[in-house]
Amino acid sequence: ANHNMKRTIKLTSIGLCFVGPVLGGWYKLLDQLFPGNTKIVALKKMCLDQGLLAPIFLGCFISLTGVLNGLSADEIWLKLNKDYKDTLITNYYIWPAVQMTNFYFMPLKHRVATVQIVSVMWNCYLSWKTQKP
Repeated sequence: ANHNMKRTIKLTSIGLCFVGPVLGGWYKLLDQLFPGNTKIVALKKMCLDQGLLAPIFLGCFISLTGVLNGLSADEIWLKLNKDYKDTLITNYYIWPAVQMTNFYFMPLKHRVATVQIVSVMWNCYLSWKTQKP
């Protein structure tokens, strides 16, 4: 299989310009809303993360990928209708457990890095899902 450098650059750009800044700000906000790291606090953060941020974030990610791939607004809308639900369901198989662990054990300064470690495989899935016709 040939490596697609353009796709790598696009996903890296999304990571640097969107994912990192959004998650960094989001985790700071969650710590302000729910200080501490008890199990209940971690559960509250995870529920808000997965109930509010994940659905919005995923829609933005799919849309940004479409824009960077030169899709029209109509094509992006079709892609969202085709891929969003499956991808969000897959998200819920992986990320709630990751985020509970992240919010309970990791200090704020390490949360984005922790997520990025797990994201290596998640991003492979997202790349595959968003590049399919």
